[in-house]
Amino acid sequence: MKIMCLNGWGGKLYDKLLPYLTEEDPDILCLQEVVHTPESEKDWLTYRDGNHILPQRANFFRDVQTALPNHIGIFCPAAQGVLWDDAIKIPSQWGLATFVRKSYPIIGQIQGFVHKSYSAHDYGDHPRSRNAHAVKVFDYKENRPVVITQMHGLRDLKGKMDTPERAAQAHKLLSLANGLTENKDALIVCGDFNVEPESETLKILADAGLTELVTTRTTKGTRNSHYKKESRYADYMLVNEHIDVLDFKVIFEPEVSDHCPLILTF
Repeated sequence: MKIMCLNGWGGKLYDKLLPYLTEEDPDILCLQEVVHTPESEKDWLTYRDGNHILPQRANFFRDVQTALPNHIGIFCPAAQGVLWDDAIKIPSQWGLATFVRKSYPIIGQIQGFVHKSYSAHDYGDHPRSRNAHAVKVFDYKENRPVVITQMHGLRDLKGKMDTPERAAQAHKLLSLANGLTENKDALIVCGDFNVEPESETLKILADAGLTELVTTRTTKGTRNSHYKKESRYADYMLVNEHIDVLDFKVIFEPEVSDHCPLILTF
């Protein structure tokens, strides 16, 4: 089974990302920063937050679903805010999406919040609402269930330091994952955690018996040339003792986002 985890950057590089997804064709794709704008047929809209202005694929969720026709897509919104079509406000949802190959039956799933709650009328003040999604699929080749859990960790404008809120979201993430995981189930936890490798978040997950894969494979981080800040780590993938890792890579080329895809084969 092949698992890919990626922060999709709102589809800014979709023209490179979609062919890449089609070529890699992961069995399960965990995607963060997904835009879903059901009231608009526009290809592009604009996100504005003070001086931060970013083009967004208006229906990024639909774009990826089109690129992966043999997958079931599940969109998990964290907030509904506003994107802009010139001077016109367009309501748009933002969150996570999980795409599961149809040959892997989804036998359980949990969607929940790890920081704040659903923001229904705007994106909210920083640090904004953050959610997580867990799916339990049945792997017929190995004749066993596998649980895959993803999170987009809160972004604090002060930086990636440890905070009580980040510790709380790590415990909530574990609780959500454990809600689907029974004895001897294989478990994968991944996402854009927005923390450093020495963070309390990763220590909490390690204390729960999970092994982190990124820092054992690369010292270059998980960000590429599109990301201009100094900190290079954001994305992580962890596994429990029932995962036999055949291959794990942090993908620096091609650049399909300002984050690097993480790919696990097990």
